[in-house]
Amino acid sequence: MKREEATAVQSGYPGWPGHSWRGPEAPFARRNRHLTDLIVGKLLFIVAVLAILVVFFIIGFLLRDGYQIVLETGIWNFLGGVDWNPAGSPPSFGILPLIVGTILVTALAMAIAVPLSMATAIYIAEIAGPGTKAVVKPAVELLAGIPSVVYGFFGLILLTDWIRILFDRPSGSSWLAGSILLAIMAIPTITSVAEDALSSVPREFREGSLALGATRWQTIRSVIVPGAVSGISAAVILGMGRAIGETMAVLMVTGNAAVIPDPITNVFSPVRTLTGTLGIEMGEVAFGSLHYHALFGVAVVLLAITLAVNGLSRLIIRRMQRTPARSRAPGPLMQAVHGLIPLSLPHRARRRIIHPKTTQKFAFLLISMGVVIVLAALGVILLEIIVKGAGAISLEFLTAPPSDLGRAGGIFPAIVGTLYLVAGALAVALPLGIATAIYLIEYTADTWLTRGIRAAVDLLNVTPSIVFGLFGFAFLVLFLNFGVSLIAGQ
Repeated sequence: MKREEATAVQSGYPGWPGHSWRGPEAPFARRNRHLTDLIVGKLLFIVAVLAILVVFFIIGFLLRDGYQIVLETGIWNFLGGVDWNPAGSPPSFGILPLIVGTILVTALAMAIAVPLSMATAIYIAEIAGPGTKAVVKPAVELLAGIPSVVYGFFGLILLTDWIRILFDRPSGSSWLAGSILLAIMAIPTITSVAEDALSSVPREFREGSLALGATRWQTIRSVIVPGAVSGISAAVILGMGRAIGETMAVLMVTGNAAVIPDPITNVFSPVRTLTGTLGIEMGEVAFGSLHYHALFGVAVVLLAITLAVNGLSRLIIRRMQRTPARSRAPGPLMQAVHGLIPLSLPHRARRRIIHPKTTQKFAFLLISMGVVIVLAALGVILLEIIVKGAGAISLEFLTAPPSDLGRAGGIFPAIVGTLYLVAGALAVALPLGIATAIYLIEYTADTWLTRGIRAAVDLLNVTPSIVFGLFGFAFLVLFLNFGVSLIAGQ
């Protein structure tokens, strides 16, 4: 067959002798494929737009049930009131102590988590050998897989007791306990994203710096970290979002007193967060009461904070991507985060007094200490769970129902219920999530609608689970009258 004939047959051109079976069917097949692709694209578009509709529906539902507390008390009395006592006579609904408690717990948690996470990320990306990296990285990722209620149980049983004994306090349930626990929970998120950002810096940057005579630490501090600063900033804000939205762990260790610490630096004072308030009071509130609407107002404030944090993250990443790496001069805060070395001496004085090799040894020592602290936290949690829990596991415990109001028997119904709940949720979420991802990657360009869908998906991803819980309780359980059931949870 000549080249022209072969090309014509492959393209479905009719009329060539001996190949008429290809020709007549090809235009119809092409039209059929085009129609199928068009239909699939429209279906994927509808699924993707559902993300935006869900976000607006949740926000609208929360605002509908939350604005009435503002009409009753006034916006400033609600946001700035210092007394939260729904059962009082008269009841008071000032959420300032809840906002302050959320900010204090999150701020101290970030102050603990960011240096440890940066040390671990730098160690994994730049210092550890292949064998060590194969151990440290999965260990840190294992921290991310531990359920928050397990962290809360560990904090309630062990951490609060340590704080009570170590600092000679009547109770260890405090702001400090909540922050330490949240820091441990945020470390895997920050470490993973920051490590990916550090590893994505081009290899030529490292080689060029080393070729100019810089030490490994000077290369890390002055080249690698500034080159990955957008990813590091996103990692910190993602960790902050995790800390703000956490419910169960904080609820179990902070003491849950709706007070502002006096003095404000008293880390041993009990506090209550916005999420903790929703978790404690959501199940006992009367439908349609003022207390009910106040909880929706709390959820709106929490969602607004989450939206602000997510928006700040996107803004920082966008600015960093537009700014050349060489023009990013880190300020004092970023130096403290990036450096992990003493900042008490001016840079020139340090350079004259301390040899670069000595600085590198000291910096690597601090980084290694940070990694040891992270791994020690994982080891303590796992050891506590395994040592105290392994002895209670038996065939009867796994296969028998509970008895004596849950004080005896087994957990078989809980296991079955968990499997049903997860399977039903995945059956709904997995197709929708995959369809949305395919549409965003394969079927659309970078338009305002695409950016809106991505923003909606990001917002759903960082929305605190307790907000979904409150929405589900009000809409599915009460409004649609599903009741407290498996289908409502799924």
